[in-house]
Amino acid sequence: MTAGTTLSLRRWILDLSAVAALLAVPIAGFWPTFGGPAYLPAAVGGALLGMGLAALCTWLRWGILPLAGLTVLAYFLFGGALALPHTTVLGFIPTLDTLGRLALGVVTSWKQLLTTVAPVAASDGHLVVPFLLALLAGVLTTSLALRLRTPAWALLPATAFLGIEIAIGTAEAFVPVVQGIVFALVAAVWLAVRQSWEHGTGAVPLGDDATPVRGVAVRRLILGGAVVVIATLIGVGTSALAAPQNPRYVLRDVVIPPFDIREYPSPLQAFRALVRDFPDEPLFTVSGMPKEARVRLATMDAYDGTVYNVSDDGAGTSSAFGPVRGNMSAEAEGTPATVHVEIGALDGVWMPGVGAARSVEFGGDDGEDLRRSAFYNEGTQTAVVTDRLGEGDEYTLEAVVPSTPSDDALEDDDFAPLSLPDQEGVPEEFAEIAAKAVAEATTPVEQVRALQTMLAEGGYFSHGLEGEVLSRAGHGAERISTLLGSDQMVGDDEQYATAMALLAREIGIPARVVMGFYPEEDAAGGAVFTATGDTLHAWVEVAFAEHGWVTFDPTPPDDQIPNDQTTKPKADPKPQVLQPPPPPQEPVDVPPTVPDDREAEDESGFDAALIALLVAIAIIAFSVIGVLAAPFVLVGVLKAARRRRRREAERAADRISGGWEELVDRAADYGTAVRGGGTRTEDAGVVSAAFAEPRVTTLAARADVEVFGPSDPTPEDVNEFWRQVDEIVGGMAVGRSFWSRLAARLNVRSLLAGTRFELPARAPRPPRAPREPRAPRVRAEKKTSRAPEPVARPQENE
Repeated sequence: MTAGTTLSLRRWILDLSAVAALLAVPIAGFWPTFGGPAYLPAAVGGALLGMGLAALCTWLRWGILPLAGLTVLAYFLFGGALALPHTTVLGFIPTLDTLGRLALGVVTSWKQLLTTVAPVAASDGHLVVPFLLALLAGVLTTSLALRLRTPAWALLPATAFLGIEIAIGTAEAFVPVVQGIVFALVAAVWLAVRQSWEHGTGAVPLGDDATPVRGVAVRRLILGGAVVVIATLIGVGTSALAAPQNPRYVLRDVVIPPFDIREYPSPLQAFRALVRDFPDEPLFTVSGMPKEARVRLATMDAYDGTVYNVSDDGAGTSSAFGPVRGNMSAEAEGTPATVHVEIGALDGVWMPGVGAARSVEFGGDDGEDLRRSAFYNEGTQTAVVTDRLGEGDEYTLEAVVPSTPSDDALEDDDFAPLSLPDQEGVPEEFAEIAAKAVAEATTPVEQVRALQTMLAEGGYFSHGLEGEVLSRAGHGAERISTLLGSDQMVGDDEQYATAMALLAREIGIPARVVMGFYPEEDAAGGAVFTATGDTLHAWVEVAFAEHGWVTFDPTPPDDQIPNDQTTKPKADPKPQVLQPPPPPQEPVDVPPTVPDDREAEDESGFDAALIALLVAIAIIAFSVIGVLAAPFVLVGVLKAARRRRRREAERAADRISGGWEELVDRAADYGTAVRGGGTRTEDAGVVSAAFAEPRVTTLAARADVEVFGPSDPTPEDVNEFWRQVDEIVGGMAVGRSFWSRLAARLNVRSLLAGTRFELPARAPRPPRAPREPRAPRVRAEKKTSRAPEPVARPQENE
């Protein structure tokens, strides 16, 4: 193996190793976005695939167009196995669904990734983003590193990859200091080694005389390495001392999912209407539900004196909904269950669910539309579908049903230190009522049981329907105050669950209200559960430190009815004062209307979020298109600049030389094997034979006369020479296909070969005066020792 071959092999190893190290930095940055290593096969596979394609095309000396075609082919051929394996046959054979998703993923995958709460699931199609980015970065970085003498250009796509990864990632960076140091260190060392090799091989031949040059190169490399190490240590120390404590801002913080649960009324307002209107009609059916499980419809933790609703305090509250994904409730513990739900008469946005959902798969013709409009709250284990569920819709839940702890297990457990929304409009006497109820309790669970017993055993049950004891609907402050102040408490789940939650919150117990369905005790564990108005319930959940949210039922049994229909107020030994008249009775079964005074704010926020989303998608889409088109545009710009530089050279002889170089370079772009360092006569012979153009030989002889003649050519001579060059170059494309012409325009062979026929600088010659028409020069024919033989110029009057 020769020295030159050894150097070439060393450069390949160095460049490929540096590119792999640079790409590994942004690939590692995707870890928080996916919450683990599930994305690594797609990202690493895309990077290796891109590097392999770029190295192959460089080795075969193929241009940009074949490389771009192979990249697109590899994206569709290997994208199924690496990014969408669940859509392929046997895990690697792409199907029509695979190809369609890959094609749409170039545009839509960015939006889906940004509008999904991190960590996202690999099974939801989000792997298209790291695969596509790594593939493009691998192709561009490797191509520039292997094809160009200056590797600094190769840092541009690698840096762009890192920047995009940060922008579409999470605000919680993955070891950012280490990422920055590794990226900067690899880039600095790579540039230093490449520069030392370029200087070492370009000074003297690789023989015995090369020892001094090699020694200088080694000293430069050692000195450069020392500087990099010192700079790295300073950077680490500075970043450790001066690193900002504020989180970084990413696109995910701007592109907010266009959904706000506050746009919808509290489902608890419709409790009595569902009981009255659908006593026996199936609202939905559930199959596969465990025996002790309940169907949860909505969870509410905010009270404003009129209704119980979801809070609007953001992340961690009952309004913190995010798009459904395939890795939800990853930390939930309990009994795994596969539950299938078919919607009947139920209509609305609230989606019935069982336990903590890990994934959801919609069926039917509109299943994909329902999935895109579905949102889930892991904290409250509830879901909504903004497209609204209707009769015939169905879906399958993979869920975990938590077990209910016993009182013995809760005996030593304290309440969880949660921050819940402040209650508004709660009567002051509720705190006194709650304190009296729990006065004899000694443990947290005993306090909760005391409140539950006071309501469940001291109250009576009635929906207030026809033939039942009077019981007004609603759960406003006046209705609950009347319930607790009556001699006989009468109500249903809506009033008792609200009352217990309000009383618990008044004495510092973290509680919330849940609305849902569950079967009668004798029907529990059946193959199919049919939810109707008769099986609709509301209950209370209390948060314990070690066991989480625990269920409590404060509603009396439905057979516990009052002795008569007259409810008398309890005796109050307080001093006699003139009491205000009792509040007017609310209409039966008509829930109060909650004014939405935040409509203008919500609409403006939604519009701003939608505009930001559309702008972000447009920027990302155009960025991808720009990255793909950048090499083609760059080649065209460089060639145009080269032609302009040659055409506008300062010396007229250099403009003649530039015209000839333009002709030879264009011939080389068409694949003509022009030997570097040859004379114009030699190049003319090759080009003339390749294109069957005899004028090339004449033009070469004329170029020699103009360049080596005793005086500079006139501007008219230069213009005529370039006109003939353009004619010959234009004739090269005659008879060739569109793709052949396009490949020639994008071929970088002439750009990488360097400028030919560079002449040493010399003093400019005086311009030649215009010549009169004359006969052909006889003296040139006699001077046989001069080479090459001059050719008479065309007369100016021709």
